[in-house]
Amino acid sequence: MGRMYAIISDIHGNMYALEKVAEDLWAFDPCGIILLGDLIDYGMQSDEAVEYIRSGWKDRIICNIWGNHERAILTSDFGRFSSQRGVESAKHTASLLTEETIGYLNNDLVHDGMYEFELDGKKVLAVHGSLEDCYWKSVSPDNVRGDYSKYDIVLSGHSHYSHVFTKFYDADDPERRNKHAVMFINPGSVGQPRNHNPAAQYALLDTKTMSVYLRAVEYDIEAAMSLYDGSVDDFYRSRLLTGV
Repeated sequence: MGRMYAIISDIHGNMYALEKVAEDLWAFDPCGIILLGDLIDYGMQSDEAVEYIRSGWKDRIICNIWGNHERAILTSDFGRFSSQRGVESAKHTASLLTEETIGYLNNDLVHDGMYEFELDGKKVLAVHGSLEDCYWKSVSPDNVRGDYSKYDIVLSGHSHYSHVFTKFYDADDPERRNKHAVMFINPGSVGQPRNHNPAAQYALLDTKTMSVYLRAVEYDIEAAMSLYDGSVDDFYRSRLLTGV
């Protein structure tokens, strides 16, 4: 086993899910944690989730980018949400965030929705959505939404659907049969899964073998649901049961 990295996205203020993911990932002792955005909103513990990450993971984080919810809430731009309930949830979350949370999200996260970096000799793109739209349009196996040929690994979130696949781009490289392989990884969502699996989801990447482990961890869903008090649409509470 080589160097292990944890890839995490779309926590959405769900501390019960986040704590169980943390318990699981530390068993693998990752040398770095990559966060792909949407730490906040929908869930009832956005401040707590941010504080947990800020205080507990600061020495391991190698990438931490805004998602569409950070962007919408911190810029007060709610025009891109697909539903009114989404707008109302974001505005409610904005009204509750502490100054410490706002300061961390503004000062410690990359605001571009994307970040390029090197990882054990591999060129990596971390993007919340896709190159077509870094915040609001996600990568999917049948539509990657952009040209990623200069990267070796593309890490994305936003859709709340986990995936791992490789796309081959034409390249001037006879030794590799004129192809360049790009691995695409979406870890799924920690706090609001939508792939019909309600377990909290994240990914581990082993850069020695280029192995990806899509992890799904059980957590106390009923406890997370009990925190909802009617301040946001009940949809965000009830979906936790089925992961839709």
